[in-house]
Amino acid sequence: MPAPAASWLHENPHIRTIRAAACDLNGVARGKRMPIRSAIKMLDDGTRFPFSALSVDIWGEDIENSPLVFDSGDRDATLFPTERGFVPMPWLEAPSALIPLWMYHDDGRPYDGDPRHALNYVLQRYKARGLTPVSAVELEFYLIDDSGRNLRVPVSPRSGKRRDMAEVLSIRALDAFDTFFTDLYDYCEAMDIPADTMISEAGLGQFEVNLLHQEDTLKAADDAWLFKQLVKGLARKHGFAASFMAKPYADYAGSGMHAHFSVLNEAGENVFDNGGAEGTELLHHAIAGCMAALKDSTLIYAPHMNSYERFVPGAHAPGAICWAHENRTVAIRVPSGSPAARRIEHRVSGGDVNPYMALAAILGAALVGIEDGEMPPPPITGNAYAQKLPTIPTDWETAIDTFENSTIMPRIFPREMIRNMVMMKRQECRDMEDLTESERTDIYLDTV
Repeated sequence: MPAPAASWLHENPHIRTIRAAACDLNGVARGKRMPIRSAIKMLDDGTRFPFSALSVDIWGEDIENSPLVFDSGDRDATLFPTERGFVPMPWLEAPSALIPLWMYHDDGRPYDGDPRHALNYVLQRYKARGLTPVSAVELEFYLIDDSGRNLRVPVSPRSGKRRDMAEVLSIRALDAFDTFFTDLYDYCEAMDIPADTMISEAGLGQFEVNLLHQEDTLKAADDAWLFKQLVKGLARKHGFAASFMAKPYADYAGSGMHAHFSVLNEAGENVFDNGGAEGTELLHHAIAGCMAALKDSTLIYAPHMNSYERFVPGAHAPGAICWAHENRTVAIRVPSGSPAARRIEHRVSGGDVNPYMALAAILGAALVGIEDGEMPPPPITGNAYAQKLPTIPTDWETAIDTFENSTIMPRIFPREMIRNMVMMKRQECRDMEDLTESERTDIYLDTV
């Protein structure tokens, strides 16, 4: 990895500043700014910052009584560049690049509290069975004018008008922000993020982008993490905000991150495809695993206080534990189309999730189902919102408790990560209670 990364710097002499960062449990980039000479040295030697840095709360504060802080002397870890190498940061004024990191102990062991390692653990378990997940995500976000007391749709740079209306699949809404979206596609190309189709969604200034399927799920998660940073940074460059918070407007749909995946065997064949619409037994085992883990993993898919405002019946945020073919009211959807592309769409996550944690939870749950050979109940038909079905936790505190006491989560995540997540979320839950709704929105708008 160091040689290609060093070559990239040589081939891009215009780069003036470097950010070296890892992804914390909330999906926030934590790290350092450094000069080029320090970045070159880091390629071989790594860099250091505390283990506790990946488990701070949403404000960036240490977790009280965490064993990672004072009890251990707030020890340093070593962080090395991931295989991604340098990624340009074209939304900044000075030509800059980010080098993503992941965290290790000094003896070379991966740190169990690092979200990227958590996803890699799950992928290695698939690999041991001769399987490879093929993954993609769809990310929804809002463009927002947050300059006043109330959040509003930004003024269109083209028309100078502000249109306070939901515009599902509106080309006019896309064209109203043409300069922003043109830059977004150009910058995705520069950052090697496979952005595909973009649509206008059901909220005020809400849009969705599809990122293409790929066999490298670590890269798919990297892409989602980097895309969120790009969208938020680029929006500020254009004079407004972009946010992936789950529910910025009470009266409009929240933003989700739908994850799609199929699984290939060593021959490159989709193990979910039996040539028909119903799919294979392995598909049904994976569905059963996803359903069995939904309640216990809700904290991953809805990690913040605001996340739970998204689960409103009829608002495109499924909370019922069920599955179906070609039905967007359910949590686990099997899309129609070519049998060769048979896949699962997991529709529960908000746009405010950590992509590494969400994909680890989804793929880990599917693998548990495959390992156990369980079968799901029959698929439902009709509107899931109108049926009496078991549901995921509907409040943050219950989700934290359920995650902590789960017997399934330790089969997916390291116990240290579970402990860190629970301690962090309990602290956030306590401190959020002291804030007004406006203050909560202010912290979530730019952070998640």
